[in-house]
Amino acid sequence: MPGGTSSTPQYEALYNGLEPPPFKMPFIDSPDVVTSNTLRLVGETPDARKRLLFTSLTRHIHEFVTENKLTVQEWRDAVAFLNRTGNMSTPDRPEMELVLDIFGVEALVDAVNSPPGDNATESTLLGPFYTHNTQDVSHGDSIASEGKGEYMYVEGRVLDTEGKPISNALIDTWETDDTGHYDLQYAAEVPDCRGRLFTDNEGKFNFRAIVPVAYPVLADGPVGDLLLAMNRHNMRPAHLHLIVDALGYEKVMTQFYPSGDKWLDSDSVFAVKKSLIVDLETVNDSERAKALGFKNPDKGFKLLKRDIVLRRK
Repeated sequence: MPGGTSSTPQYEALYNGLEPPPFKMPFIDSPDVVTSNTLRLVGETPDARKRLLFTSLTRHIHEFVTENKLTVQEWRDAVAFLNRTGNMSTPDRPEMELVLDIFGVEALVDAVNSPPGDNATESTLLGPFYTHNTQDVSHGDSIASEGKGEYMYVEGRVLDTEGKPISNALIDTWETDDTGHYDLQYAAEVPDCRGRLFTDNEGKFNFRAIVPVAYPVLADGPVGDLLLAMNRHNMRPAHLHLIVDALGYEKVMTQFYPSGDKWLDSDSVFAVKKSLIVDLETVNDSERAKALGFKNPDKGFKLLKRDIVLRRK
């Protein structure tokens, strides 16, 4: 902090004995000098990758300030916004992550690191409500407790890019209930609407779930203020999350989006990819529903049938 001192002995020890840089820098007499001095010091970063990132970040931030002639009040408002965002952020509510999401940053990182190029299933955002605290389910079991929403049956295979089945692939899946809330938002002690299973020897998987619904991202904090300022909605289209992992293959984090959702092409966090949109088949066969284990088979169910293709490492 400006004018402050370190109060932690381990950090005081780290900084003891440091000297000024081995070069002279001019005193500030123009905006350009501020930028050049900052870049000169950042350029002393020992690690090459960090030096590249810090230098590029510094250059872009300084260009933003000078290009837009940022006022002192705008700067103070920005700092207050960041402080408010940090204070609101918790493990169950990563507000700062969501700020970056609504500016498309996480979607862009995903697109840069996972370009399409073969028939492998495309990745997308992990989302803030993933947790290792889930339930193990067998094939045909339900990841959702009864009464959480409209019945859905999910089935498919996990394959490599040559079409060969991948056995013992881990599938970790989760979704909201019919009100658009994840179990973590209820502080539930028992995982619900989420589960983990493995493919069989033929790469097949199947489980019961519920039809996902569209829902709003949390908007009662800084993220909501930003969206309102930009005249944007805060909706995410309905989706089912999946992480699929198998030995010797690249893990994929993805989401399947039922077609027909009105929010598909304006997702508030820019996560929808065309290849991840799926058609749900309506099945009104009570005998089939009963055989699959649905407790109220007369209601029928929706069928989501989709294979997942993994790249070899």
